[in-house]
Amino acid sequence: MSNSSTEAVLDSNHELINALQRLSKKSSKLVRSSTYPAPAEPNMMICSWKMNEFKYYEVPSPFPTLARGLFSRWIAEAEGEEGAGGVGRHVIIARGYDKFFNIGEVPWTNWAALETHTVPPYDLTLKSNGCIVFIAALTPSKLIVTSKHSLGPIQGQFPSHAQVGEKWLRIQLEKAGKTEEDLAKKLWETNETAVAELCDDSFEEHVLPYSEEVTGLHLHGINKRSGAFQTQSPSQVQEFAREWGFIPTPFITFKTVAEVRSFSEEISKSGKWNNQPIEGFVVRTYIAQTPDAPASTEEVLNVTGEKKNQTGRSLKDAPPYPPGSSFFFKVKFDEPYMMYRDWREITKSMLTAKPGTEPRISKAKLNRPETKLYKQWLENELKTNRGAFAEYTHNKGIISNRERFLKWCEDPKGEKLPPTQEKVDQKKVQKFEKTVIVPIAIPGCGKTSIAVALKHLFNFGHTQSDDVKAKRPAPIFLKNVADLLRKHDVVIADKNNHLGQHRSTLREALTKFRPRVRLIALNWSLEQPPAMIHRTCSDRVQIRGENHQSLRADEKKSHEEVLWMFIDKSEPLSESEVDDIIEMDIEEDLEANLMRAVEGLCRILEIPRPSEEKLGEALALATNYAYRPTKQEVTKAKKEKEVEKEKKGDTKLPRYFGILPEIDLKQVIDGAISSMDTENPATKLYKVINSKNRIASRPHITIVHSKSLPAEQPLWDSAMVLHRASSPPTFKFKIDYLVCNERVMALSVVDMNRDTTQDGEEDSSVTPFFKALTPFFNRLHITVGTADRDINPLEAKYLIEEWRRAGANEGVHRDENGRLKWAAFKLHNTWGRGRVKGLLS
Repeated sequence: MSNSSTEAVLDSNHELINALQRLSKKSSKLVRSSTYPAPAEPNMMICSWKMNEFKYYEVPSPFPTLARGLFSRWIAEAEGEEGAGGVGRHVIIARGYDKFFNIGEVPWTNWAALETHTVPPYDLTLKSNGCIVFIAALTPSKLIVTSKHSLGPIQGQFPSHAQVGEKWLRIQLEKAGKTEEDLAKKLWETNETAVAELCDDSFEEHVLPYSEEVTGLHLHGINKRSGAFQTQSPSQVQEFAREWGFIPTPFITFKTVAEVRSFSEEISKSGKWNNQPIEGFVVRTYIAQTPDAPASTEEVLNVTGEKKNQTGRSLKDAPPYPPGSSFFFKVKFDEPYMMYRDWREITKSMLTAKPGTEPRISKAKLNRPETKLYKQWLENELKTNRGAFAEYTHNKGIISNRERFLKWCEDPKGEKLPPTQEKVDQKKVQKFEKTVIVPIAIPGCGKTSIAVALKHLFNFGHTQSDDVKAKRPAPIFLKNVADLLRKHDVVIADKNNHLGQHRSTLREALTKFRPRVRLIALNWSLEQPPAMIHRTCSDRVQIRGENHQSLRADEKKSHEEVLWMFIDKSEPLSESEVDDIIEMDIEEDLEANLMRAVEGLCRILEIPRPSEEKLGEALALATNYAYRPTKQEVTKAKKEKEVEKEKKGDTKLPRYFGILPEIDLKQVIDGAISSMDTENPATKLYKVINSKNRIASRPHITIVHSKSLPAEQPLWDSAMVLHRASSPPTFKFKIDYLVCNERVMALSVVDMNRDTTQDGEEDSSVTPFFKALTPFFNRLHITVGTADRDINPLEAKYLIEEWRRAGANEGVHRDENGRLKWAAFKLHNTWGRGRVKGLLS
């Protein structure tokens, strides 16, 4: 590359990082960055850029690049970087692939669009089942190894993916007779990033097993360190892998899209290639030259989706790349991986359940008869062979135990699949010509997104309660359901239906309808800890912002109190209320819940499963779905805000700030109490608290109370910053002791830290918060409950403080008169997580 070309790339990359910085300052929900010291050069800071996953779907793109995994650093002029202008420049250190999509997931990955906008060859590379690792030159002689968004050790995770990747790199380079300095020099000269998959079952198991000879780093890409996506061909990557000691990634080449489709559909029947189970393929090809095609990545990212070429064809299904660009899409096989994932999560739940308590297992994961049988098998195995699962919670033994179960199923002595229950058989005898799908949900579950996808897949009727603008919307909504039933065999009655009254009203209204109507519930049951449900749904409401008919996110986060109302008042669904139930899962993403709904409906309605392309289209439609308020609604909302501002005292300040722990409080206490005798002080008090239903329904860790002002103003102010953040940080903490007297019971909280296990991101607002909180660590606790309503829960704070002043030890302590001062019992490996919230009650 000429000096002028090199300079152009450097300038382009500098401008790209500047653009990302501007976007991040404008909206941290859109782009976020995290800074890490480079392991090889501790004084050198590396910045990791992470874009909002949902926004990759948008056209025009809100991002200046579609890279998924991007690391940069600032090089000051003093470092002597050749060509640096001004005081320095941003350079790209490591660059992953551009975000690529499954068949049908976006308009440009349906088969017809691929036929039009891509050219051969079509290289199908094996989709490895591990975690991605980037390897790049930090300097001409030193390497840097990262995971998708982080590098070095991650708090609470040791070793990290990046560290294990670095270990395997050294091993493989040594076998190839190469050094890290050799590879650094090579990648520095070519200005490229090596992209590999870390597959090491001894470190972390996934779904597919890897034998010893194929354990390590599988090289599947070599990318230019530039904003525009430029990557080498699979044959070049294989050659590089063999030279430098990486495991080559297999691939097969076709000349047409039709051949790709035929081959992948054939493979999907068995889920195997070359007699080995696979997760899918990544298809690598190139963008074709079409009339009026954008000339650059910058231009194509701003295509509105309505532009047409000279032939009159709409370009809304054109990939967001200029002609000649590298272009990836994927063909993914969902089954049996979804089922295997359920088995893994069920196993972890049963292993971590406290003795004497029921494990927390989502009903959604027990839909399949195979999974019900797995649970039965697992219950017996944990009684007779628990040692086989000793490292399961550390992602080891997942594959071997699954294979033991599958082998047991094949054994003639093994039990067969459980017969369908008689009541289900009776339902199948009944003849239904019409069906109403009834969501049982709260806001933020994703019920409307699922409804939009199902309507696209099966042409179901769909009516939404939120669309009804009337003082008494219920009768109109029921009429809309009935009207649609006259046109469609299946109708989605899109309403929360979280109260039994709502369900009975719908059921009664449909009893008069002819022909007979069957009710199928999509049930998002509230099985998880309330704080976890609230966080998950609240985040989704926050993301959609004002794009809803009624429940809109605002700066005061008033929607959070609305969500608590739904959580507190929701009434669980009973089997007698509907004809069939499909269990959904609040924690799972849209794709997983859509697959649950599709699988259940295809089984119950006896309709064929849609193609992968159709499923991808439905998922894309649902992902991008958002209600758009009318001009009248926008005007009305603005007026309401202005009126609200004029009101005196319109803003309700929190009474206190607390962290809502995402734990099952009753399960924690039940587990601790189960090993105690009946005369134990904790057992006695808990029996009283439980019998009077005085266990805290919304447990919290009080951070600072308004009554403590102005003495604790710095802590109040820093907590307010976290509360108002659009993407608030999450904290993790240890629950180390159960402490009680005869009046109140509490859990002691220690070791509170920023929870970086999800994405490794830092947050500048956390530092002042911790600085202000540090003097008050000794009072952190969770109140379990009081023996009577006349006892102030504040006594729990005084109890914890007194116990800590006395040494915070385990045991029972009484005063000289024999009165119980406190009893403390150590808990083992009990952790929680949560966010700071401003609370009114």
